[in-house]
Amino acid sequence: MGGILYNSSELPTFTLTGLPGLENSQHWMFLLLGTLYIVSIVGNALILFIVKEEQSLHQPMYYFLSLLSVNDLGVSFSTLPTVLATFCFHLRKISFDSCMAQMFFIHYFSFMESGVLLVMSFDRYVAICNPLRYTTMLTDSRVVCMGLWAIIRSFCMIFPLPLLLKRLSFCKANILSHAYCLHPDLIHLPCGDITINNIFGLIIVMSTFGLDAALILFSYVLILHSVLAIASREERLKTLNTCVSHLCAVLIFYVPKIGVSMTARYGRHAPLLVHTVMSLIYLFVPPMLNPVIYSIKTKEIRRRLGRMLVGTKF
Repeated sequence: MGGILYNSSELPTFTLTGLPGLENSQHWMFLLLGTLYIVSIVGNALILFIVKEEQSLHQPMYYFLSLLSVNDLGVSFSTLPTVLATFCFHLRKISFDSCMAQMFFIHYFSFMESGVLLVMSFDRYVAICNPLRYTTMLTDSRVVCMGLWAIIRSFCMIFPLPLLLKRLSFCKANILSHAYCLHPDLIHLPCGDITINNIFGLIIVMSTFGLDAALILFSYVLILHSVLAIASREERLKTLNTCVSHLCAVLIFYVPKIGVSMTARYGRHAPLLVHTVMSLIYLFVPPMLNPVIYSIKTKEIRRRLGRMLVGTKF
């Protein structure tokens, strides 16, 4: 397909798309996505407020939960401008620099969430397998260092992506598959050699998502081994119950992530709508469900939320 050749001195613009084949229902889609945004933003903001106000929640587990909520807010606000412009105002053009900035933040918060879930799994491992050393191993300074590690690692991994794309020439129609900019979508548009981009992308995915998932799985193997050594069935269930919220957060993050990756790699001939829906699930479901899960499963959060909303205790 022919097109205009762009170089680094004449950066292209990109065209965002909504839901292919459902253009006449875009306003209904915005209502749905708008509801998801509201639930995500309000829910995560409430988690941050409750953790700040409740003295009993000033513990490593809830500090990490606060970082997860900040991250989920970052995901929501990263996609909100272009989703609002595409579905509500039908503004589909986005400049190269704006697209690179949005791509950076979407993937930055995605990689950061993986790191936060990893340090949360370490918190659960120490709490269950070494409870007597919990306070000495997870001091405030160590918690801060672990949080900074997740933040800095994500930045270092994602920072080169816009620079690697900017060096390439674009000669296609530059129509994106989504209402926001994602690297797997953008990488198919340049005409030059994208070998370096592909290799770098594979390296950062394997060294973050792949490694994190393996370490989280390993931590739960150790946790399960420790729990099975407990004689009382009631105590085993009670101990495992402290991991349910984190395990749900891991599943709702990694399962859509794997689905998106598998669709992109093996579903190239699938309808474009399938790719769009998978990316929507990946970016919208975890930020919405995380605060809901923790509000339901955490007694202290549930009680404070009950007092705030209806003036009762649960």
